[in-house]
Amino acid sequence: MAPYEVEVTVHHTRGVPPVENDARCTGLLEAAARDVLGPDCVTLTEQSLGGEDFAWYLTKVPGAMARLGTRTPGGRSYDLHQGDLQVDERAIDAGARLLARVALGGGTPAAGGSTAAGTAAGAGRSPDAGSA
Repeated sequence: MAPYEVEVTVHHTRGVPPVENDARCTGLLEAAARDVLGPDCVTLTEQSLGGEDFAWYLTKVPGAMARLGTRTPGGRSYDLHQGDLQVDERAIDAGARLLARVALGGGTPAAGGSTAAGTAAGAGRSPDAGSA
C-alpha cells in the first residue's frame, strides 16, 4: 500500500475454538438434568468435529454445553441443519425446565461431573417426567 501511504494490519482467526466445558458447570448441568428429567437421562455422545459458536462464550466465561434430544422415542433421526428436520416438541418443555433448574441453582453436582462436550439430556421422555 506504499503508493497510498497506508498501513494495514490484518488479523485472521481461522474457525471457531473447541467447546471446552467447565467441570463445575458440567456437574451442575448434569445434576439438574438428572433431577428434572430422571436419573437415566444423561448419556455421553461422540465428540463432534463440527464447529460450534457457543465455544466463543466459553472463551470468556465458564459454562457447559449439552445437547438436548429432540427425536421422538423410536422415531427417525433427522439432521439438525436440513429442511426436513422434525422435532418432538416435548423437548421444548424439557429444555426449559432443565435450564430453569440450572438458573435457580437446583441440583447437586455429581462428583467430578462429565467434562465431555457431548453430554446429552434426553427429552424423549413423557412430558411430565421429573419435576420443575
